[in-house]
Amino acid sequence: MQSDAENSPHVVPPAKPGLHGAVRRRQVDEPLEAILLVGGQGTRLRPLTIGTPKPLLPTAGVPFLAHQLAKSAQAGITRIVMATAYRAEMFADVFGDGSSFGLEIEYVQETDPLGTGGGIRNTAASLRSGPDDPVVVLNGDVLSGHDLGMQLDLHRKTDAAVTLHLVEVPDPARFGCVPTDAGGRVTAFLEKTPTPVTSQINAGCYVFTRRFIDAIPAGRVLSVERDTFPGLIAAGQLVMGYLESAYWLDVGTPEAFVRGSCDLVLGELSSSATPGQRGEALLLSSATADPSAQLSGGTVVGPGGRIGAGASVHGSVLFDGVTVGARATVTASVLGTGSRIGDGAVLNGVVIGAGAEVGAGNELRHGLRVWPGVRLDETAIRFSTDA
Repeated sequence: MQSDAENSPHVVPPAKPGLHGAVRRRQVDEPLEAILLVGGQGTRLRPLTIGTPKPLLPTAGVPFLAHQLAKSAQAGITRIVMATAYRAEMFADVFGDGSSFGLEIEYVQETDPLGTGGGIRNTAASLRSGPDDPVVVLNGDVLSGHDLGMQLDLHRKTDAAVTLHLVEVPDPARFGCVPTDAGGRVTAFLEKTPTPVTSQINAGCYVFTRRFIDAIPAGRVLSVERDTFPGLIAAGQLVMGYLESAYWLDVGTPEAFVRGSCDLVLGELSSSATPGQRGEALLLSSATADPSAQLSGGTVVGPGGRIGAGASVHGSVLFDGVTVGARATVTASVLGTGSRIGDGAVLNGVVIGAGAEVGAGNELRHGLRVWPGVRLDETAIRFSTDA
C-alpha cells in the first residue's frame, strides 16, 4: 500500500447514513418541503440494481441518497416526501424517519409507475405547504454541487411557477435542451432533441410553487419534461432557469456511478455524508489491504473487503465483503457484495454482480457485466493473448 500518509487510504468505521460533521443550515422563515423521486428501477445499472434500488447503492461509503439528503438539510429543507416504487420498503429500512439528517421523511409508494409528473402529483396529499409556498423536487440519480439556496431565492424573487436548475454540457443532444431568454426565462423545453439550440440542459432539480403541483392531473402517467413544463410554457406561465456551472453528474450508468463515488472520495465534490477525509482511497470498517497493494483514484473498499498482496485497485467501487486476489488489477469497475476476484485477474470498466466469482487469470474489459452468483473458471475469458 502507498506509504505517503497524505495519499494513503483512510479507514473509517461504519455509520448510519447521516451528516458527518458540522452542518450549515440555510435560515428560512418557514419550513421548506421537498419531493425526492426514487421510483425508477435503475435498469442501466444492472446487475447491481437487481436486489437494490439505484439510490441505495453504496457511494463513497454510504447509500447514494445520503448525499442528497445531507445537501437538502444544508439548504434549509426540513421535510422530504420520498416518492417510491421499486423495492419501496427498502428506503424506510435505510433512512427511517430522517432524524439522523435533521429531516422529517415521509414515504409515498406508487402502486403503478406514473412517470416524473405523475409521481410528483402522487405526493401532493402528503405535502403540508400552502398553495403559494415553494416545494423543491429532486431526482434520486443526480449528484450536484449547485447552490440550491440561490435557486430558491431566484424562484421567490421572480414568483415563478417553476424554477429549473440548468447546466451547460458539451453534448446537449443526450439531455433535455432548455433555451432561455436574456432574463433567464425558459422559452422551450426540447427533450433530447438531435439538433439542440443551446448547450443548456435540464439538471433535474426543480422548485415548484405548490399550486402548480396540485394542477398536474392526478392518477395519470405524465412526464414533467414532455408534458408539465412544455404545458406551462405554452400557457404563458413563468418558468425560470437557474444556470450554474458547479459539479453535476447523472449517475445512471456504471461509468458515471463509479466516477461519482470516486469524485466524492477525492473531494471533487464535497458531501457531509461522506465518512472520513478525502483522499486516494477509502477503506471502511474491517476492510484490509496488504501493505504491498496499491489503492488510488478515489477507490472505496466496503466493510469486510480484502485486497491481496501486489494487487492494484484504481478508481473503483467495491461493495461489502469483496475479495481481490494477489496481483489482480481492478480499474474503473464496480464489484458487488461478496464477489471474489482471483489472483492475477484483470478487470477494467466492468460490473461484477453480488456473489460472483472471477477465477484467476481472467481478463474482463469494455463494459462486460457478470450476473450475481456466476462463476468464471480460471482464464475463462481473455481480451488479449497470453504472454
